[in-house]
Amino acid sequence: MADGAAGAIPEDDRLESYRFHLPEDQIAQHPAPQRGGSRLLVLDRRAVERGGAAALTHARFADLCDHLPEGCLLVANNSKVLPARLLGLRPTGGKVEFLLLTPLPLLEELAGGDGGKYDAAARRAEGLRDAGEDWRSVPAEGLLRASKKIRPGDVMDFGPHLRVEVIQPGDFGRSAVRLHWRGDLRQLFLQQGHLPLPPYIRRETGASPTDAQEDRDRYQTVYADDSRLGSVAAPTAGLHFTDDLRARLAATDRKWAEVTLYVGYGTFSPVRCADIRQHAMHREYIEVAEATAAAIRAAKAEGRPVVTVGTTSTRTLEGTVRACGEVRAYTGWTDIFIKPGYRFTVADHIITNFHLPESSLLMLVSAFAGRRRVLSSYAEAVARGYRFFSYGDAMLLL
Repeated sequence: MADGAAGAIPEDDRLESYRFHLPEDQIAQHPAPQRGGSRLLVLDRRAVERGGAAALTHARFADLCDHLPEGCLLVANNSKVLPARLLGLRPTGGKVEFLLLTPLPLLEELAGGDGGKYDAAARRAEGLRDAGEDWRSVPAEGLLRASKKIRPGDVMDFGPHLRVEVIQPGDFGRSAVRLHWRGDLRQLFLQQGHLPLPPYIRRETGASPTDAQEDRDRYQTVYADDSRLGSVAAPTAGLHFTDDLRARLAATDRKWAEVTLYVGYGTFSPVRCADIRQHAMHREYIEVAEATAAAIRAAKAEGRPVVTVGTTSTRTLEGTVRACGEVRAYTGWTDIFIKPGYRFTVADHIITNFHLPESSLLMLVSAFAGRRRVLSSYAEAVARGYRFFSYGDAMLLL
């Protein structure tokens, strides 16, 4: 882009404004030895040090209670990571990889809670295909990767009971597909799937890779809800919480509530627009129960701050307000893109991890705490040896 064109873009809207230096050895490849053993960088927007820099406090996540406002309401994302990555074969014998993007509960609902045992005419009317022999079929979205070009009509086998038919290949591997399966779809993924770890977490994989035990244990929050199985990435700010820390929070006047956001493709999709105002977020499915909405309304009415646990919880609540005009029960999709200039309506404070350069998540926290302030805090974290990204350390933005 020419200098003149670049100069026309406000600094906070330039993709290049969200770059920062990060040594590769500070990208956490493994979780901390003990859950809750991570460090915590507290950034207080209200306190300003000499020279105008934000006040930073270096702490441990286990001591979170010491830094949270009294009477606050924490809102966390209770979605559970699905082993959504499948390894299979094309009819030619070539290897193929598939990552399911459509939330599993939506597919199960579409297939019918009765196991799909209703007549063929009704199935066709709802966009289903009767494959016979107890097979069921629903449309879905996923990421496909293979050594040779993928074409409409290609069918990949992922074991004897699960097939993926390509409807329309899309950009960057994202494709419209149709799943065909026999039996329990959830169990097929649980038995055959692999955890879709972010690409910056490197694990040795062979012909039949096995998920590491530490990932099976630690790439889920302790409060992940089995009935909310379907995310393709963990809500990583929640990975730091332990049962003991939650018990200590419950023993104080801090309250706890939960929402659901099925973490999707947006987690993996980088911002590619030099002018981030042109970026379109991929939508994600969210659920806010009336009990949670009521707890938030009560906290706001009583002047108690709302602390969102992670960017996913933040997007869920802010997306609900955008959809409904207020905090209330809501189930549906959100594609809200939060960047500097956005005015937050629900989140008073945010617990979050350290995010990728030029990512929409870094833009969200920059919208909350100020881009320069966040990048200055990141520079301090790099200098102090903090660990970054999914398995890394945490921040509390006050």
